[in-house]
Amino acid sequence: MKILVLSCSTGGGHNACGHYIEKEFKENNIECDFVDYFDILGPKAKERSEKIYLDTTKGNGGMFKIAYKLGEAYSKTGITSPVYSFNKLMKNKIKLFIDKHNYDLVICPHLFPSMAITALKEEGKDIKLINVATDYHAIPFWEETKPDYFVIPHKSLQDEFIKKGFNEDRLLDFGISVSSAFSRVENNLDLPKDKDLILVTSGSMGFGKMKDIVKNILESIPNTYVVAICGNNKKLHSNLKEIESENLLVLGYVNNINEYISASTIVLTKPGGLTSTEVGVIRKPMIHIMPIPGVENYNAEFFRKNGLSLVSNNMDEVIENTSKLLKDKDLQKNMMNNQSKFINRNSAKDLVDFVIEKYK
Repeated sequence: MKILVLSCSTGGGHNACGHYIEKEFKENNIECDFVDYFDILGPKAKERSEKIYLDTTKGNGGMFKIAYKLGEAYSKTGITSPVYSFNKLMKNKIKLFIDKHNYDLVICPHLFPSMAITALKEEGKDIKLINVATDYHAIPFWEETKPDYFVIPHKSLQDEFIKKGFNEDRLLDFGISVSSAFSRVENNLDLPKDKDLILVTSGSMGFGKMKDIVKNILESIPNTYVVAICGNNKKLHSNLKEIESENLLVLGYVNNINEYISASTIVLTKPGGLTSTEVGVIRKPMIHIMPIPGVENYNAEFFRKNGLSLVSNNMDEVIENTSKLLKDKDLQKNMMNNQSKFINRNSAKDLVDFVIEKYK
């Protein structure tokens, strides 16, 4: 069996999820390749898509909110979307790539490549396809894809996906895919042991008012040490370096985020689906900070209503909730207990086991 994980670099969560799936298959001695959809289409498509994504999420994410609401409204019309029409144009490039490398199964943790595969399936091409959702909500236009199976974040979200037209017996509630090795942490980091350690991260792109958050925590909350992870945002990294404090560690992109999560007392993060799941897999008290309007609101609401995190929509709430969570050990314990009920540590392994059983 040879498997293609076909993702897309609009934000880091989709690709990170794809790499976790790739890693899990390889650990089970199954041939699996991770490929970025845009690397097949060409550099111009990648540059344009990333620019649009970054532009819409600038500031408080107002443009992204408008685009997302328009997408939700369009999704309800039943009319074929421009998003599908664009990706349908890419189907021949994808078919050539799949045929060239003799893949038996394609797994898509992103909407765009799944649409291209769907266009091929509708032409009668025999391509096995599994979708993997990376947010705690059935996002607009998933209904235009036709996977054989769909991995969803939690069974309580089944009705959302059924309303999109997916049959219940095709929904696999394994959770957002994180490798089983992620929660196995030795934790050899050289960090203070005599202070509350607050990890502040805003995803791979480094969104959010992170500098203000870090400064306010250091100034307002005593006996704390802040680790700020900026992702790929070099400007943010440089700005945070301007803060003079012996209680601050500023990092860019890291490939051992699980160690920093494990070492933390609490985690403050943007409510991306994959990042939130990573924190939940480690079982750490969490505060979601200033969601970008759109799918991040759905992610934050899922975690809030199920007792998996607190949500802060402005700076005052960030400081208030951080102080509250640090002091309230019962709240920390309840949050971690709820995470153990809702977040599956073996989500990627469950997907691999299913594929082995179904497609052996």
